[in-house]
Amino acid sequence: METTFAVTRRDFLRVTALVGGGIVLSSYNRELNALESLGADAASADATLNAFIRIMPDGIVTIIGKNPEIGQGIKTMLPMLIAEELDVDWKNVRVEQGMFDPTKFSGQFAGGSTATPQNWLPMRRVGAAGRAMLIAAAAKTWNVPASECDTEPGVVRHRASNRSMTYGELATSAAGMTAPDLAAVKLKDAKDFRIIGTRVRGVDVHAIVTGKPMYGIDVTVPGMLYATLHKAPVFGAKVATSNVNAIKKLPGVKHAFVVAGDTPLNGLLGGIAIVADTWWQAQSARKQLKVTWEAHPTTQQSSASYSAQAAAFATKAPQRSLRKDGDVDAALASATKSLKASYYYPFIAHASLEPQNCTASYKDGAMEMWAPSQNPAPGRALVAKTLGIKEEAITIHLTRAGGGFGRRLSNDYMAEAAWIAKEVGVPIKLLWTREDDMQHDFYRPAGWHNFVGGVDASGKLSTWQNHFVSFGEGNNFASSAGLGAAEFPARFIPNFALGSSVMPSGVPMGPLRAPGSNGIAFATQSFIDELAHAANKDPLQFKMDLLASAQPEAAPTGNGPPQQPGFDGERMRGVLAMVGEKAGWGKKLPKGSGMGVAFHFSHRGYFAEVVQASVSKLGKLKIEKVWAVGDIGSDIINPSGAENQVQGAVLDGIAQALGQEITIANGHTVQSNFHDFLLLRHAQAVPIEVHFKKTAFAPTGLGEPALPPVIPALCNAIFAATGKRVRSLPLSKADLRWG
Repeated sequence: METTFAVTRRDFLRVTALVGGGIVLSSYNRELNALESLGADAASADATLNAFIRIMPDGIVTIIGKNPEIGQGIKTMLPMLIAEELDVDWKNVRVEQGMFDPTKFSGQFAGGSTATPQNWLPMRRVGAAGRAMLIAAAAKTWNVPASECDTEPGVVRHRASNRSMTYGELATSAAGMTAPDLAAVKLKDAKDFRIIGTRVRGVDVHAIVTGKPMYGIDVTVPGMLYATLHKAPVFGAKVATSNVNAIKKLPGVKHAFVVAGDTPLNGLLGGIAIVADTWWQAQSARKQLKVTWEAHPTTQQSSASYSAQAAAFATKAPQRSLRKDGDVDAALASATKSLKASYYYPFIAHASLEPQNCTASYKDGAMEMWAPSQNPAPGRALVAKTLGIKEEAITIHLTRAGGGFGRRLSNDYMAEAAWIAKEVGVPIKLLWTREDDMQHDFYRPAGWHNFVGGVDASGKLSTWQNHFVSFGEGNNFASSAGLGAAEFPARFIPNFALGSSVMPSGVPMGPLRAPGSNGIAFATQSFIDELAHAANKDPLQFKMDLLASAQPEAAPTGNGPPQQPGFDGERMRGVLAMVGEKAGWGKKLPKGSGMGVAFHFSHRGYFAEVVQASVSKLGKLKIEKVWAVGDIGSDIINPSGAENQVQGAVLDGIAQALGQEITIANGHTVQSNFHDFLLLRHAQAVPIEVHFKKTAFAPTGLGEPALPPVIPALCNAIFAATGKRVRSLPLSKADLRWG
């Protein structure tokens, strides 16, 4: 079903004539109601959404990209929607990054794969309204009915008289036209699209490959100094003693002082700030710091202690029930075959290539900032709270981010830069080291799943029980650590029980690409594969049959986190069948090779993936190919960007599976850089064949949903190749020797 957007009195077109004959169009629309759960730093839902078009006399159209660009291609995709309905040649479009401005824009955030569903209709309406006004201006000039006029890219035509005028010629007169009702503007039929559905190169690609300064790390402002903030290894610990007076005397150092900090881990933490003429001087001085830290309770925590607590929980009844359908005990007692298995996935870091950074300048009670934030609205609120100033006194320039994956939904680095800038009274650039970034992240939470499942005499999955162990307190999960009551396979198994136990933790946690799903899919899809083999069934067919068995009643809300829009088993069956066909599922493979299949619904996207892998007799794993099929609705706005997102998500998931793990010892992170937290190397990149199954549903996003299935598909392929089951990540710790 297509998402609809109610148009109210708040929805209108604002028209402004520019000096020199141009026109500015801006549209105000209500925002999509349903936002994804993004953890504690979820974007604030402002009342208006605002997009700008600027048409100049020479016919060049400038479109403002309002959302943060973190590599997901949104700075190209949103303007494509406007340009399509405006009916202009893409070669005549220029795109500018908009500043953070809640009076003009809403939904200025990057997270939850929400940009497409939020903007599919509103941005097209912006373009269609502009086109209608240009037609009205031409019709008035020619004294003909507007209904007799139409457009070709950048031109209004009256075919009956063979007259035409360019948009540039019409821009000034169009500014005097009555703005149309956005609810009534006519949108193009998909068959008439000229831009949507075509391969469009990212608007920043040339600047990136030629090294133009455009990221937060590139920002320079007059009179700027460089800052570093040395924080405690144990999250949230405060300074007890330091040698800041000696640090002040070192070459190039202008300021060195203790930052008391606050208690929330996503705000300003305590530490030592050093400000110098160059970042190298600031870092050199930092290496000579002698600091002792106050005692902190998190010092007693470790990965080993968490695992011990999880193991103890697994032997007891869950602390609370999230969902219970049917009679699990009776179904297990009567099951033809039953299976018990426990799965584990570790903390992992975001490890974006551009470390956290922010440039800030405080003057006359006002703060100006340059930030690669995914979520600038709560960032501004955090800075205002930290400094004790009004939000309206804070200006934020959005810079391109060198990756985010959810890390930049938290804005602690903005609070740090703002605090230091206010203290020293001159502009500063705060830049974290790679070690800072790795050891002061908001990690993807670890999780433990303790499954029991049973199949009946016909080989169908009849019962499912999961005692899920994670982090939190009472009835609240830690950020991104939860498992919802409606998460698949809930509602597809008649006898189903989901319980949970949580433990407190002082480790900062938060959303990482496909939050929750990136771990949940590994556990659930791997265990379903186990049950398929126990039932002596083909895994793909077993999953097809399971997806056809949805129970009619609606899933209860339960005590879990907010749920995504409802899961449609038939849509998933469509992509699962297609990926099997594309991969040649069931074909004979050499000994030591195998195929694995998995699917997952994440952030409104339906993806199924097949991995073909081999394991040599010496235990060497080789991933030979991945097939990915997705259903994200009726239109793929930019196929080039869409394929890039799927391929990137698959490679990201493979990297997570192969060697990524964050371990905690004595309350702090053990890993420190890419030598012990492994990213995928070029030689490990594999061929990825991407297909999309178009359906009649409104388009949805792509940044996240392609990642979760590849991890269990890989692990299931390893089982098919070796007969050995992987139940714990990362694979670098698994015994992969071929049996």
